[in-house]
Amino acid sequence: MRRRRLRASEKSAFLLLNGVRRVESGEVLKMEWGGEYSLDSSNLDCLLNILPGELEFQQILSDLDEKIKKNTSSIEQCLKDLQSEVNEIYTNEILQSTTDCLQWLNNCSFSSLRPSSTHHGELMEFLRTLQSLLKNEQNQEEMILHFLLDLSSQCGVSFPCTPSGTSFELTSSLHAIEDDSTMDVKSLWDDVRLHLRRFLVNRLQSQEETNTNALQQQREFKTQCIQQLLFLYPESEVLTKYQNMQNKLVSDLLQNCILSSCGETNFDKVVHGYQSSVPTLCTMIKEDLYILSGTIDPSSSLKFINETYLDTITEEMTVLLERLCELQFKENALHIVKANKISKKHRGTVHAVASQEYHKKGRNFCLTLYQLKCLSQLIKLFLLMEEKIDELSAEILFVPSFTEKNKNVQGVLKKASGELLIGETRANETSVLPEQLLQVEEPILLNFGWRNAFKDLSSSVAHCITIAIEDFSTKILQHEQKEEFSAAGCAMSLVNNQQMRESCRAVQQEEQPKRIAKFCSDIMEELDTLLPLALACRDDSLQEIRANFVEACSKVATAVLARLEEKSKDVPSKAPLQDLYAALSTAIYVFQHFTMYNNLMRETSKKPLFLVPVQQYQEFINVLQFQVTNYCVRVCATSILQDAESHHWDDCKAFYEGERCSFSVQMWHYFCCALHRDLWTILPPKTAQEILTDVLEQSLAILSSRYCQACPSYKRTPQIRIDIAAILMSTEDMLWSVCSSVQEFLNPHEDRDLKIYKIHSHCNSLLSVLAILTSPLKNLYETFLNNSDEQLPQDFSKVFYHPLHWLFCIPSSCSSLPKTPSAREMAAQGQLKLLLSQPYCNLNLLLETLLHHDCLLVKILLRSSRNEVLNHDEQCSLLEQINNKQPALIETIFTVLSYCTLSPKSLGIAFETYMEKEQLWNCLYNMTVSSCGELEPEVIRCLKLTLINSVKGIVKQIISLMHSWEATENYGMYQHKQIVPESLLKTVPKEWNYTPREMKRKESGKCFTRLAAQAVSIVISKLPTVIACLPPPVKYFFFLAERKMSRNFAELKKAGLLVWNLIVIICRIFEDGNTAELLTGATLDRWSKEKLSLVRVCLESIMGKQKSGPKQVTQKVIQSIEQQRPNWIESQLLKARKLSADCASLTVEGATLEEGGIALGFTEQKINMMVLDICHKPGGSEYLRQIYHIIWLNEEYLKEQLSCENFSEDGVTSSQCLPLTLMGREEQPVFNPFQVYRQSCVKVFNQSTITEWNWDWSNLLPSYLGLNQMTFRVLLAHSM
Repeated sequence: MRRRRLRASEKSAFLLLNGVRRVESGEVLKMEWGGEYSLDSSNLDCLLNILPGELEFQQILSDLDEKIKKNTSSIEQCLKDLQSEVNEIYTNEILQSTTDCLQWLNNCSFSSLRPSSTHHGELMEFLRTLQSLLKNEQNQEEMILHFLLDLSSQCGVSFPCTPSGTSFELTSSLHAIEDDSTMDVKSLWDDVRLHLRRFLVNRLQSQEETNTNALQQQREFKTQCIQQLLFLYPESEVLTKYQNMQNKLVSDLLQNCILSSCGETNFDKVVHGYQSSVPTLCTMIKEDLYILSGTIDPSSSLKFINETYLDTITEEMTVLLERLCELQFKENALHIVKANKISKKHRGTVHAVASQEYHKKGRNFCLTLYQLKCLSQLIKLFLLMEEKIDELSAEILFVPSFTEKNKNVQGVLKKASGELLIGETRANETSVLPEQLLQVEEPILLNFGWRNAFKDLSSSVAHCITIAIEDFSTKILQHEQKEEFSAAGCAMSLVNNQQMRESCRAVQQEEQPKRIAKFCSDIMEELDTLLPLALACRDDSLQEIRANFVEACSKVATAVLARLEEKSKDVPSKAPLQDLYAALSTAIYVFQHFTMYNNLMRETSKKPLFLVPVQQYQEFINVLQFQVTNYCVRVCATSILQDAESHHWDDCKAFYEGERCSFSVQMWHYFCCALHRDLWTILPPKTAQEILTDVLEQSLAILSSRYCQACPSYKRTPQIRIDIAAILMSTEDMLWSVCSSVQEFLNPHEDRDLKIYKIHSHCNSLLSVLAILTSPLKNLYETFLNNSDEQLPQDFSKVFYHPLHWLFCIPSSCSSLPKTPSAREMAAQGQLKLLLSQPYCNLNLLLETLLHHDCLLVKILLRSSRNEVLNHDEQCSLLEQINNKQPALIETIFTVLSYCTLSPKSLGIAFETYMEKEQLWNCLYNMTVSSCGELEPEVIRCLKLTLINSVKGIVKQIISLMHSWEATENYGMYQHKQIVPESLLKTVPKEWNYTPREMKRKESGKCFTRLAAQAVSIVISKLPTVIACLPPPVKYFFFLAERKMSRNFAELKKAGLLVWNLIVIICRIFEDGNTAELLTGATLDRWSKEKLSLVRVCLESIMGKQKSGPKQVTQKVIQSIEQQRPNWIESQLLKARKLSADCASLTVEGATLEEGGIALGFTEQKINMMVLDICHKPGGSEYLRQIYHIIWLNEEYLKEQLSCENFSEDGVTSSQCLPLTLMGREEQPVFNPFQVYRQSCVKVFNQSTITEWNWDWSNLLPSYLGLNQMTFRVLLAHSM
């Protein structure tokens, strides 16, 4: 053994080299309060969950700056101490500055330090005592391990770490002794460490077998065992031993998964076996990456993963596939034998010939479609596993390809908590030569060669995949053709497109087809199953598979396209119009699929592989969309609007006594409704809106042209008025569906929304016809007479009319419209109608509707679910509450609004009335952590969970500090491990100056005070940063709550409600050890729970929440903090309160700039940013869709509530319970014209009501004084 004299210097060096690196990685470091050196780190776990504002950024940066300054001073002090000690020991080498100190540290070789002598007899007696304890006493291994580690770290004793079976060199001994004595020491030490190695290996193996502990605890346990093995043996030997253990586990796992099923090994069995084993393998790889990352460098970790897992999996897979190939070839050979027996030729030589062909052709044999699917599923598993391992290596090792070189200090063992465990060096390692330093090693990367296992199968797969694709596609197309012939005249068989399978999620929802042809769905489903076979191709050996797959897919695409072209040509002579929509939707579906295939294969191919099919389908889609629009317009122009009876304008008799509109107008309305239903049901939402907009605009152009040319008789004039009014009302009903945003509806621009603009232009033209052609001559004369003094425009004067002018001239103007055409904000009813008229769940429009008019719709939803609280049977633990998969309505709304960082007032405004009516404001004062035995309002639970998640990092840091303190000072569960027998202590060489841990604890009575002071300091120091990282809506909510709370809570004046609740939450977590364990996943013993309780009492004393006076221990803790930093606690609390108040006040000031509501100032860009932010949060998009479905299920109820005149929240109570459970969207019934007729009579236009409209001609006619004179004269002439 050898004792190093440079103990303090080494401690400084290790702290310097390893501590700073861990601070940068965000790990928690042990920081002794008032100790020698203190390093701290900032916990920014929740920083990325929000978009911080300016004040938040300032706080976060100031916190980082403070930590950096503190760590800098500690490092400088460390370097100064190292410099002074080096100068004291090495008088011939004086270090002038800290820079020289760093240079010396970088070039220093600890193996060259002079050993100090230890008497041989003492050393032998010490080792014999260790040997005797291990052989004669039970369960002494753990105690001895900790004792040896304590000796090394405290006394600087370096125990030999030579490989097993090697000769014992002088450099690893404490002093120069004779060879025989050296061998005696070596044999004793080898026997001791061999016994300890067996103990540690058995613990590792038993841990693998039981696997009952939590993952984090198991990881920490295995890390400790590996580190202790590294203390006894060289790194290469330990890794080799551990690698063999893990290698056997991997092999056994793979073999057991395959052999667990009965019967012969086949493709199906292999797939099921790997489906069950791959998740386990990924978990094992993740665990070992974490273990090795705290023990060895990243390069060695990657090498370990390659050799232990990836190479083993590849070998096992290769052997398995070879066996399957043999079986498959024998099966094919058997078929050949049977075939040749039938032909009665070469019966005796068939098997020999088959075997020769087997080896000549490289094992070419036939694979069925089912076997190809099994291979594809297997490859998909490996592709997902490969991606998962890449993510894990990047997440855990940060830079997978990075290799640490020229490490001067070896043997530094790290615990999972980041604590520096032992400062041991390897004396037997030789120094690096200058020539070796110039050699540049290639970085080690992950190398998963699973593709090599499929090389023998590649030629067979490439050959069979073409045959299989052509076979099943031909069968499906033939089956579809037979069905068409057997059911002539029937519509195409369609199926729902279920959210475009997992591989097609890149397609936006607004572009996803809703229903497609069944035969095409079947074909693409088979192609999707075989796609992984083509995606696996990265080297030349598998390129043939991808080439054949692409070729076969191109042929299938051509065949499907030809079939769709035939279907489109059958409309309308042989097939209904719906087939045209279905063909278009199916073509879009296939186009998106092949585009996705092309994008997926772009990584391994430089050129587009599906260029021709994609171009063909793009051209077909454009032609078919034009054909659909053109056909619908022609139907309107040549059939529906050809109404000789209704349009007999010069007839002297009134049309149905002037009590109804023309048949053609009514049928046009029915046609538009049917078209709307078909497009919304079959086509992608975006395409459906485009087609409906085109048809509506072009049909309105025809109607406008025809009615401008009409010359009705006096009796037929009322019919013109009724027809135009009916057209305008029907257009207004359709307009909500063709506009995809509020801006597009309220302010259509000629350059941006040309088609919508044209629709308004046609409607304004129709209204001008109605005004000039059907107004009473008396009113027309009086209008011009009263304005005769005004100068009228001459010759084609241009007068600007707002596009929405016609909407506000209809007497029964809808309450959904804004008050004036130039209004910037739509009415709440209109916002809801626009949302529900869309062909899909438009998330941008949904969020805008929720924020509209001070969250009016949200208030109605909350009011309708006021009594929703957690029932007694539904009570659950904290962990179950956090992981709840089906959130209630209040939780869903709360989560979405808390994500709206650009609208911080929305959460408070939406819940303000709800909180007042439920009297929940005072509940914020006594917020608890667990509520398993009591009813808890949902909104309080949501706020509580938000605060718990925000302080989770602090709790983890405190618990890590407790564990670190236990391990260092041997308290708690570590105490029994260090009860060293007196007989062993007596044999410790005196020169080592070892002081037992029990004596050190008796000598230091202030350790508990330092621990509690350090924990309290961490909590107080982190509060401002935690508040900065909280979502702005939550901060404003607590700001609003302070105004609403009773004045009796004087304690809150000191720190504010938000700071108060954060500290209360932390105290409740420390009070309940089970909650702390559930939050962090750590295991707390009795000692840790007692110390956490002491920290809780100190925090309560600081906040003035203790009922009795502070205890003596509490006073000591607070005094120790005040002595180190006077008035620091009060300043931190004031900083936290000020940060919370300033953020809320900025929110209020920003909100005052908005007029009429919090959503008014939001542009489409801001709404889009918030939606993207919500969708990137956990469950954000699902929360939005759940709210949308609840609104959709209760459309009539919500419309009724919004349309109430003189709406007052106090005066209107909910008489109907909302169906809050999610219900599946039922299939829409077949279009029924009679049902549409009944609905249109009530909702769209009631003809009897239209005839009785009292038109305000005095207001309507003056707006047309500036009408073009020629147009005015022509219309006036038509009315004569």
